[in-house]
Amino acid sequence: MFIRRENFSQYIRLYPVVSFLIALNIVIYIVTSFNGRLYLLGIGFNYGIAAGEWWRLVTPMFLHGGLTHLLFNMFSLFIFGPELERIAGKARFITIYLLSGIFGNIAAFFLQDLDYSHVGASGAIFGILGAFGALVYYTKNVLPQLRQIILPMIIISVVMTFVQPNIDIIGHLTGLIVGFIIGLGYFHPKRIVRWR
Repeated sequence: MFIRRENFSQYIRLYPVVSFLIALNIVIYIVTSFNGRLYLLGIGFNYGIAAGEWWRLVTPMFLHGGLTHLLFNMFSLFIFGPELERIAGKARFITIYLLSGIFGNIAAFFLQDLDYSHVGASGAIFGILGAFGALVYYTKNVLPQLRQIILPMIIISVVMTFVQPNIDIIGHLTGLIVGFIIGLGYFHPKRIVRWR
């Protein structure tokens, strides 16, 4: 399910939203590597948000603190994104992704100190895992193999959130919860029947 066998052109054609998000994050990383001012204008800096810079509730999702940070998040998106895009559809996938990331940033603003700052797509990626969690909830008796893959991934991801330093714990957990809640709405059996 999460093993990618498509070649480059097939991947782009089959998963255009995931492909666009990966490309966008890479391009923004390259641009902000050469222009530190743009990077500073986009980070999720709570004092700036409190001063009216509301774009900082969105832009941190597309910024990364280093090449390793970018590669880890884009690899996660590359692996987990396509299956959710295929199952949920393009519009629902982008809704899950964006709302999970944005609400993660909003939670960080309200629950962290004013001097707190953060960047990264992790909240949105945790939203993808949360949406898969909702799918597992509805299909636990039909697709047991999905449960065997997703639940350990969610548990490991949450544990790593608390173990690793400099992690936006609130953003991760909020993204996971928001993705799960949206997934409960999208993947409800009655709603899925209407898609067909």
